[in-house]
Amino acid sequence: MHAPIGHFDNARPAPDCLDELTRPVADAVRHWSGGVPADRIVYVDTDPQWADTAVFVEHYGRDLLEQSANCVVVAGRRAGETTLAACVVLSTARVDVNGAVRRQLGVRKASFAAMDVATGETGMEYGGITPLGLPDGWPVLVDPAVVDLPYVLVGSGRRRGKLLVPGKAFADLPGAVVLEGLGVA
Repeated sequence: MHAPIGHFDNARPAPDCLDELTRPVADAVRHWSGGVPADRIVYVDTDPQWADTAVFVEHYGRDLLEQSANCVVVAGRRAGETTLAACVVLSTARVDVNGAVRRQLGVRKASFAAMDVATGETGMEYGGITPLGLPDGWPVLVDPAVVDLPYVLVGSGRRRGKLLVPGKAFADLPGAVVLEGLGVA
C-alpha cells in the first residue's frame, strides 16, 4: 500500500496491524466507529530512534512537519481534584496550556502531566502517545488546524511506528472537542 502522505517503505491499514499497536490503541482501531472507515487509518513502520518530531522529519521528509501532530497529556487541578486530558496540535505549534486548556477544563492550574503519569494512565510509550485509545472520559482537545488536514501523522502508542489519520477523524474521537486557539505558533 502507498502511504497517503510521506514516503514510507511499509504502510498498511491499521486494522491489519493490531499486533504492532499498544493494547488501548489496538482496541480503539478494532472497535472504531468514527465517520471515517477504520481502514483509512494507516500504520507506517518507523524506526524508534527517529520517533521525536524534529529528528523524524529530518529522516523521513521535511514535508511531514506541516502534516504532523503531537498529542500531549495535561493535568488540570482545581480544589484538590486532578483532571487529565489530551491535547492534539500541529507539530509546528505549542499547546496553550495556561489559556485555552485551563479555560476549557475549568481548572485553576494546568500543566503538562509527568511522564510516568502520562504513560501509566494511557498505557502508551512516551514519545508515541496518540489520541486514539485514550482512557474513557478523558477530554481530547483538538486544534482545528489538525481537523482541517486531509491526513495527519501522529504516534501509534509506541515509539516504533506512526499512524496516518484523516484529519476529520480527530473530531469523532470519544471526548473530542475541537478548540479554537488550542495551538499557538
